[in-house]
Amino acid sequence: MNLPRQIELSNAEFITIDTIGPPGERTFYLQAAQGDTLITMVVEKEHAAALSIAIGGLLEQLGEGELEDIEEGEQFDMELVQPVEPLFRAGQLGLGYDETRDMIVIIAEELVAEEEPEGTKVQIWGSRILMAALAQKAAAVVASGRPLCPLCAEPIEAEEPHVCVRGNGRKQIFSVDGN
Repeated sequence: MNLPRQIELSNAEFITIDTIGPPGERTFYLQAAQGDTLITMVVEKEHAAALSIAIGGLLEQLGEGELEDIEEGEQFDMELVQPVEPLFRAGQLGLGYDETRDMIVIIAEELVAEEEPEGTKVQIWGSRILMAALAQKAAAVVASGRPLCPLCAEPIEAEEPHVCVRGNGRKQIFSVDGN
């Protein structure tokens, strides 16, 4: 029997959320590193969006202001480290803050079937500025997908007109690029 594993990056030097694949078929990845340890997890688009919002809210509570306030000199490499080899698919993400360390933690738990024991749990600790950069990157990656229909909020495919259910199937909306 395999016991659940716990992995902790106590002071991540790198963290990102990015995708591989074309819009509509993208796979989202959360990746973090500390020293020689690199951890990659598959996450859902909704995880990426929620994490961006949650980090932004937490930073506002901590008095950091808007995410756009990242200092000019603070640039982080936010590209996925290749080859991308996910450890697991995340089922849950959590967020926390340790006041004594002045660090933010992301907790990712492996998605497991109901009949299986607990899976792997990863804790990624990072500075406020690193997590602010992650929140900005996650928001940009989520927004870079297919445009959403303004009426029904369903994705609009670039190759074919969108038949909107809110228009009773009679109103066709085309993607932004004019197709």
